[in-house]
Amino acid sequence: MNQTAHSVKQVPASSTVTFRSRPWAATLILAGGLTALLFGIALSVSFGAADIKFSVVWEAIFRFNPDLTQHQIIQELRLPRVLAGAMVGACFAVAGAIMQGMTRNPLADSGLLGLNAGSGFMLAVCFAFFPGLSFNYLILYSFLGAGIGAGLVYGIGSIAKGGMTPVRLVLAGAALSALLSALSEGIALYFRIGQDLAFWYAGGVAGVKWFQLKIMAPWVAAAIIGAIMLSRSITMLSLGEDMAKGLGQRTNLVKLAGTIIVLVLAGTAVSVVGVVGFVGLIIPHLTRYLVGVDYRWIIPCSAVLGSLLVVFADLGARMVNPPYETPIGAIIALLGVPFFLYLARKERREL
Repeated sequence: MNQTAHSVKQVPASSTVTFRSRPWAATLILAGGLTALLFGIALSVSFGAADIKFSVVWEAIFRFNPDLTQHQIIQELRLPRVLAGAMVGACFAVAGAIMQGMTRNPLADSGLLGLNAGSGFMLAVCFAFFPGLSFNYLILYSFLGAGIGAGLVYGIGSIAKGGMTPVRLVLAGAALSALLSALSEGIALYFRIGQDLAFWYAGGVAGVKWFQLKIMAPWVAAAIIGAIMLSRSITMLSLGEDMAKGLGQRTNLVKLAGTIIVLVLAGTAVSVVGVVGFVGLIIPHLTRYLVGVDYRWIIPCSAVLGSLLVVFADLGARMVNPPYETPIGAIIALLGVPFFLYLARKERREL
């Protein structure tokens, strides 16, 4: 292994490396996933306390009549909600893919490594000490909270005897997430802002407005475009830091750029949907299984599949116990917890 790594270091930066990938599968996923996503959006918009026909949905989108109640329901309530779900799913999935690629940690996820809890804690601080803060500032504080959470988790994980391992990082993330959640609840009780934080604790896209989408859309678009531009470098990092350096990659710069993108994606998603986990754990693994190890395909496919998961999870949240809504985080956890236990058991066997 050392001989292989040493030989890789001698490879010129201009050398071409071919990564194992399945472009045909990725193309099929992108085409089929986008089609399914459009269908899911239409289904989600039409389904609710008042079922609305597809034809009415079409008219409300392209020939909006403010005098019609159903058109107002679609434009003001359901359409922003489902579009927010699609963006949030893409955010969590791409953030998870980048984290897993850069750290080579199969258990990496913004929820498991403290980013979501850090963002939630900063939101609690904002509601308690800066009431009435605009959504622009909430997003910025959410970025800051995600950074604090990630920094504390990696700091705690690195001081353990034997250094950082995937399982230790997840344990540190779980402990810190519990601490930050407890602090958030304490702040909520003391300052009597539990009602304001209830939405972020449960996790959901109900109540999202167009102005929130307009603010978050540029952040999400810029971060995903940046992730795609960084995808080849992330692929090299996923094969080992020595190999990446041998191929001419400036690994520290790549890690810094990737970390910033992850913080933007996780912070933006949490500021809108709340603390929802496991999307960034499940989707990148599924995508790698389908398309291979090339992140030039993994990142866009993860964005599509992540959007698909959250849109249909939100639809399921409304179908479980109508007319009441089940928290979307609970729906996704039904898939995420067994998957996490499977990965943790597999990782333990490989240690």
